[in-house]
Amino acid sequence: MYVCICNAVTDKMIREAAAEGVSSLAELTRRTGCSGDCGSCADLAEEILRDARGRRPRVRFGLPLVAQAA
Repeated sequence: MYVCICNAVTDKMIREAAAEGVSSLAELTRRTGCSGDCGSCADLAEEILRDARGRRPRVRFGLPLVAQAA
């Protein structure tokens, strides 16, 4: 579904951006243009972004664990 009519941004595009690491509406706007014109889509876009980020698998450690020497 289209979320931002002004810039033709869909909910799928927002979810893909979240999967690529976008975590704020400001960053989403920079990458997609969503909410960059009239702004009426901002609340829905943020809701979709939050939802998509909440469903991503969370990585507890950014680096691989090293086995301890015995």
